[in-house]
Amino acid sequence: MSRALAYLRTSTDTQDLKNQKLEIYDYAGSRNIKIDEFIEMSVSSRKSKKQRRIEELLEKLQEGDTLIVSELSRLGRSTSEVIDLVNELIKKKIHFISTKQNIDIKKQDMNSKIIITMFSLFADLERDLISVRTKEALKSKKAQGIKLGKPKGTIQKSKFDKDTEKIKELLDLGLSVRKIAGILGLKNHIGLNTYINKRNIRS
Repeated sequence: MSRALAYLRTSTDTQDLKNQKLEIYDYAGSRNIKIDEFIEMSVSSRKSKKQRRIEELLEKLQEGDTLIVSELSRLGRSTSEVIDLVNELIKKKIHFISTKQNIDIKKQDMNSKIIITMFSLFADLERDLISVRTKEALKSKKAQGIKLGKPKGTIQKSKFDKDTEKIKELLDLGLSVRKIAGILGLKNHIGLNTYINKRNIRS
């Protein structure tokens, strides 16, 4: 049996959650839609999809279900992210409604197909614009003589960092890198040897 879920999100103002809920109740009531579950979040759009419970939402929704939001911006942190999510909902044959933008997408509807096409075009456009802006920014920095990438000699984090003291101790005891790799449960010693040399761990 199909269900109707409503997703509400606000950054900090809990009052806004109430406003979103009232708006959705008003919309659903006027169209005889019964809301089965509200997923409410008070978290910044900068947080991950998991933290914003978007992944949970997608797992809950099944073909034929309805998802209602008060506005598109509640779903993501960028236009492309929102569009990609809406396209994913459409692929799953989820009935999607955004009350503020008056968007009501049903897969079989001609107007919905037009909206879907436009959404895809906008998603591609934004990705292209981001790519162009990134390339222009890098080109500008290069023209100004700004060196790109990490400074030479920068030491990156490694999976061996947590065992540094143990590695030092075993080296001091005279064990070979190959034997130490075996003790640490590694399949080979090459990566460990590189790590030791770069960190200059040997006494």
